[in-house]
Amino acid sequence: MRATAITSVLTAATAALGAKGTDPDSAWYAALDKPRWQPPGIAFPLVWTPLYGLIAWGTGRAIDRAAPGDRTRLEVLTGANLATNAAWNWAFFDRQSPAAGMGVILTLDVLNLALLRETARHDRKAAAALAPYVAWTAFATALNASIWRRNR
Repeated sequence: MRATAITSVLTAATAALGAKGTDPDSAWYAALDKPRWQPPGIAFPLVWTPLYGLIAWGTGRAIDRAAPGDRTRLEVLTGANLATNAAWNWAFFDRQSPAAGMGVILTLDVLNLALLRETARHDRKAAAALAPYVAWTAFATALNASIWRRNR
């Protein structure tokens, strides 16, 4: 339970920091050519809110259930993942750069897979909780790639 409390605080901080770097109402973002299959703006907070809850619970549970010698790897992966998660907003929106966003989100995809794999080694339920996050981020990667290609 102790790790879940810590990952909950870290995940909430990630959400808050990421939100500060996001401006979907900006003139720059409105002017971008976006694919028809992009979800409406309201979908993003509706999806991310439960995903952040699953990230906090899943990573915390995995850390709590890991052997003491394995916890550090999970903690490092969780921290790197959350930092990269927040960084995407700043790279894409604050820098106004779909290309920078692609670099960050591809890094996040690699970290997601490593975190999912490591979590599954320690707790299948925790890994199952992270699976929707991994899937949504893969979708976000396709969306970022489409926006990048359309607006070069």
